[in-house]
Amino acid sequence: MHIEPTTLIFTISLVIGISAGLVMHRADYCVAGMFRDAIMFRHTFMIRALFLQIVVTMILFEVLRQSGALPFYPFPLIGKPSLANLIGGVVFGIGMVLAGGCVVGTLYKMGSGSVTSIFAFVGLLVGSGLYPEIHPSWAAFTKATILADAVTVPQLLGINPTVMVAVVAVPAIFILHHWRQQHLWDNDSVVAGYIQPWKAALIISLLGTISYVLLGMPLGISTTYTKIAAIIENLFIPEHVSGVAYFQGVPLNVFHQLLDTPLRGGAGPALDSIWDIQFPLIIGITGGSAFSAVMLGEFAIRYKVPGQQLITALLGGAIMGFACRMGAGCNIWHLMGGIPIFAIRSLLFLLGLPLGTWVGGKILFQLLSKQNNCSCR
Repeated sequence: MHIEPTTLIFTISLVIGISAGLVMHRADYCVAGMFRDAIMFRHTFMIRALFLQIVVTMILFEVLRQSGALPFYPFPLIGKPSLANLIGGVVFGIGMVLAGGCVVGTLYKMGSGSVTSIFAFVGLLVGSGLYPEIHPSWAAFTKATILADAVTVPQLLGINPTVMVAVVAVPAIFILHHWRQQHLWDNDSVVAGYIQPWKAALIISLLGTISYVLLGMPLGISTTYTKIAAIIENLFIPEHVSGVAYFQGVPLNVFHQLLDTPLRGGAGPALDSIWDIQFPLIIGITGGSAFSAVMLGEFAIRYKVPGQQLITALLGGAIMGFACRMGAGCNIWHLMGGIPIFAIRSLLFLLGLPLGTWVGGKILFQLLSKQNNCSCR
């Protein structure tokens, strides 16, 4: 039976998304929360799981690269590093703290009934739709501040990626083993259906690797936020959309040997390969989380939320959506895809995240203080 490549891509992405959404919901696996807890409260329990995920993904990617199983290396849409990636990471960090979740955390929380996350999701679409209006200026800045011609650190140093992986993986494994001996992996306060974060990390690293092999790239969804915004705009102001340069670009243009099909697409309103890969992931993560919440008896529309919190989530989402395009990708794309192959632009994005998280935390604290003062009068 012949299956159309588009149908196959859509199905694979949907299954990956459903699996990721269920696991993230049951582990409360939110990158925004990981960085917020580590930077603002010095609680590193969750970010240790992220470290495990990155190390395992790095090893899996390299093993598959050596075996010839990766369709592309580096994967498409990961380009030269620029100062723009660092700034994008800072701005993204601010947005994800205000939104109460990252681009994926927003989805699984929305799937379980969080109205706050629905506002953050709307903000993501707004910010993603606003960025194309300033893209020519930001693209010029990005080009003017390119820091290297190499895409990855091994390319920059002129060494085999295996050497880099070994240099990082060996001490990382000792650290992970030490944490295990110190009983720093498991959360003792568990409820029915809870998945320990370290187990979630292993599952998500496997899902990201499957995505890389079968779909040609690791997990990522932020370009489709822009596509959705472009589709909505196109319904009302098609002449404007057709005149925006960012919507006309086709940055993805490769041939996937395994699928025997070209992968071609951009941020515009066309239902192209980027849509086929990323949209099912968005639907799957949201649906997988909703399914998990229903099965656990936890699904509830949590609408009794202060108006200030909803506005803050909307603003944070908009900042995140804008920052995704500024930094050429979201935290999931960079941390779970770019960092494992030592992409320099992803390392710059990661470098900016802690500062952005700290600034976002300070802003959120000020907003909450004002809200509490007003409620006491």
